[in-house]
Amino acid sequence: MLPAERRDFLLARLRDEGKIVAKDIAWELGIAEDNIRRDLRDLAAAGLLQRVYGGALPMAPAAADYATRIDVAPESKRRVAAAAAGLIRQGSTVLLDGGTTALAVVEALPADLEATIVTHSVTVAAALVTHPSVEVLVLGGRLFKHSAVTSGAATAEAARGVHADVFLLGVTGVHRQAGLTTGDSDEAAMKRTLASRAAETYVMASAEKIGVASPYVVLPLAEVSGVITDVAEDVPDLAGLSVPIIRTP
Repeated sequence: MLPAERRDFLLARLRDEGKIVAKDIAWELGIAEDNIRRDLRDLAAAGLLQRVYGGALPMAPAAADYATRIDVAPESKRRVAAAAAGLIRQGSTVLLDGGTTALAVVEALPADLEATIVTHSVTVAAALVTHPSVEVLVLGGRLFKHSAVTSGAATAEAARGVHADVFLLGVTGVHRQAGLTTGDSDEAAMKRTLASRAAETYVMASAEKIGVASPYVVLPLAEVSGVITDVAEDVPDLAGLSVPIIRTP
């Protein structure tokens, strides 16, 4: 099998099974495992999969930049956002992550909601300007333009002064083995800091985020209160998650 044919085979196996185990493929094809690992490196460099220890997982489409993500699964995000907004109680303090699903949460908030929303997202903060009764606290710091959020030491220090009831977390990948992942190490660290400041953390996971992975782990699935999604119950990638699933209406 030529190298190009082998890579096509690997991508087809990834689509069919949702993962690649390098040693199993090497045994199946009767070639050295190093050849498979080299193929996986090349495919990962081309943005076609996410390498993990021992093999590969599907690449998360949600890892694209903010402008590109706006057009990814908008209806799914609106359904997830509506369910997430329903978790916000009157008088509560909420940490709201950045991203396009978080922005959809703002659109789903009831007009009579009285709450405090703390965010490191400049787009979320701007969208909340017109809400009549939500107090807004913006965490300052270095602007990470890829996701339109602040991050770094100043943002983390500001977050340590917050005690929130709930954190609505956005990630780019939700996978039963890789956990909750995102595409930038500093952003992953910021999300962990925010999660540590809330009594409960819920993951907002529209359809394109289930069963895929990005390079940097945010949290293990066991450390969140639930995953909010509109993915059908019989989807294998969802059935394997060891965390409560909150269904959209």
